[in-house]
Amino acid sequence: MAWTLWDSLSFVLFLVAVVSVSLYVSRREHSAKDYFLAGRSLTWPLIGFSLIASNISTEHFVGMAGSSFGQAGLAIASYEWVGAATLVFVALVLLPRFLRLGIYTMPEFLEYRYGPIPRTIMAVYMLVAYVGVAIAAVLYSGAIGLKAIFGLDLIVGIWLIGGLAGVYTIYGGLKAVVWSDLLQGLALLVGGATVTIIGLRHVGGLSAFLDSNAAKLHMVLPSNHPELPWTALLLGIWIPNLFYWGFNQFITQRTLAAKTLAQGQRGIILAASLKLLIPFIVVFPGIMAFQLFGSEIENGDQAYPILIARLLPSGLRGLLFAALFGAVMSSLDSMLNSASTIYTMDIVKRWFRSGATPSELVRTGRVTTATLAVVGCLLAPLPGRFEGVFQYIQLVWGFISPGVVTVFLIGLLVPRATATAATTALLLGVPIYAFLLWWFPEVAFLNHMAITAGILTIIMLAVTAVSPRAVSWRLVSATPHIDLTPDPTARGLGVVVLAATVGLYVTFW
Repeated sequence: MAWTLWDSLSFVLFLVAVVSVSLYVSRREHSAKDYFLAGRSLTWPLIGFSLIASNISTEHFVGMAGSSFGQAGLAIASYEWVGAATLVFVALVLLPRFLRLGIYTMPEFLEYRYGPIPRTIMAVYMLVAYVGVAIAAVLYSGAIGLKAIFGLDLIVGIWLIGGLAGVYTIYGGLKAVVWSDLLQGLALLVGGATVTIIGLRHVGGLSAFLDSNAAKLHMVLPSNHPELPWTALLLGIWIPNLFYWGFNQFITQRTLAAKTLAQGQRGIILAASLKLLIPFIVVFPGIMAFQLFGSEIENGDQAYPILIARLLPSGLRGLLFAALFGAVMSSLDSMLNSASTIYTMDIVKRWFRSGATPSELVRTGRVTTATLAVVGCLLAPLPGRFEGVFQYIQLVWGFISPGVVTVFLIGLLVPRATATAATTALLLGVPIYAFLLWWFPEVAFLNHMAITAGILTIIMLAVTAVSPRAVSWRLVSATPHIDLTPDPTARGLGVVVLAATVGLYVTFW
């Protein structure tokens, strides 16, 4: 595949635009609120596109497309469509409560609700997971894409991505991240749609595609399916989705930075609407690759890059390179900024430097971001030892997500739940999930998540019943400066998103 002048121009212009805009809009970010929460000034378009751009990376274009190429088929889209429904819950139920407290991080909520120990446990879990799993996987999958399409050495690709994303994240903080996400999100949607349209032309059109791949176009799979049995749709798949969209700093940091509650809710509903479209530009191409090149592709994670290499003409490859590169940087800059925020606010400020000035906190955040970028690059080759990047990420997050989801939901629903109950659940979640994976490897890991969450719920309720809080916990507003008036259209638009989700499942049953 020859790299042309047009490919080079589209990539360079895109990269220059992203870095320039990001550095310009964040040039006055000096306080901790500016650096970590963009001065709580984000409006709904920035929030919506930033959520999607941060979520969709090469773990989707490489990993999710690879899963659709393989055994899962269209059913892997459940992560997107269930995610859309989850976002509606976040907008209407969770966001009003989080903004009322004025928190910087998700672990910080646990201190408001329970105490410092649950907060610290979650902060440590998230830091380990971000560096060892999420950041490494995004760097690896991005470098795999660059290698497959452009022949770039894997290690060189890892350090190139890590270095470029790290530069403007270190300098600009969250505002730089969300503005880069806006540009990269648009490139991502345009580039992904381009691949789908060209792919449909090569398989004979939409009708021919649907007819030829009928066996892979089902959302509900048998109960013994190794990846996505129908039983997982009842509960298991909701655990990682609730964790990811509701309690994961990587995502929620944008919503915590909303200018008002209404702006945050509109942004989240926009993201939910876009989530419904993602499978058509990620999952469908994976199935197209199976139809066109199934006998030539040994590893499903190569499906999307090979589709690009074989089908796209000169010039458009540069656009896709920009979209893929932008997707990687969107996720990476968000993870770096979120991990830096957790370390600075939940570890350093909470335990070691409670009297730190805003400028000292920003300096700590920048040093942390640089350190995390380097460590992530060093660990990035590790995901290559596993089969299927996307499923690997979901499986490993299972060590953390059942405990976190249980502790948050019980904390919101059971006013007498105690810090002891929360600490116990957070500590036991990891070994329980590990035990289930070890002793019942034939069971889908999503079902393991559901079982783990069920066990932890029973444990928390039992501990609380034995020794409940003396006084029921109440959510007390700590941010009178934030307009907490709900968006009057949020409920109606949320219902539309839920109805569309049900319609998609009925269509592809």
